[in-house]
Amino acid sequence: MSKIPNLPNIKPELLDQPALEKLAPVGDLSHPPRILMLYGSLRERSFSRFLTEEAARILEHFGAEVKIFDPMELPIVGSVPETHPKVVELRELCLWSEGQVWCSPERHGAITAVMKNQIDWIPLEMGAIRPSQGRTLAVMQVCGGSQSFNVVNTLRLLGRWMRMFTIPNQSSVPMAYKEFDDEGRMRPSGYYDRVVDVMEELFKITLLMRGRTDYLTDRYSERNERALKAINRQIEKI
Repeated sequence: MSKIPNLPNIKPELLDQPALEKLAPVGDLSHPPRILMLYGSLRERSFSRFLTEEAARILEHFGAEVKIFDPMELPIVGSVPETHPKVVELRELCLWSEGQVWCSPERHGAITAVMKNQIDWIPLEMGAIRPSQGRTLAVMQVCGGSQSFNVVNTLRLLGRWMRMFTIPNQSSVPMAYKEFDDEGRMRPSGYYDRVVDVMEELFKITLLMRGRTDYLTDRYSERNERALKAINRQIEKI
């Protein structure tokens, strides 16, 4: 195939021409959208867990199938084999999911070790599979004091690194101890309304992404890399 004018460094046979018809969803989409939720605290009265559970109720109302991972007894990353039951559970849930919600308290201006440990156990690759790539992601945080966005900003960075599609909206709940009642239910407020906004947006974007993630995450650089590896394998056989 001849070179593309003004783009001599591109291999034309490996370059996809994006088109609307290529975005038609493929696969079985008869099941409800699958959402995995992670929270970043082990405390008995955990406001990040309360916020996660509140968000889960909203997603379930929209029609999602929701699973919340319990980080209790998840070992520190690298301290046990990957065959540990909690590690296997987390990774299987990640593969199962089509979208995720990450919610962490802010501690010392950053996400908690509990939150980071869960994310660190999710590998970028498992053989030929990328457990997090193409999943949608919503990020939330709870604050003990005034409102901050340190945690959601960090979670966005991590989501990008994990090749996830993080939605624009987010939730940051200041002075969280005032926002939840004794039963752990969130009180009516503008912060609660924002949580509804975030889950509504996540659900919509997840619906848009379903059946399209393989195409949307197919990259020229990776196609080029695979082609070079195939050539090298043929050369080795000669």
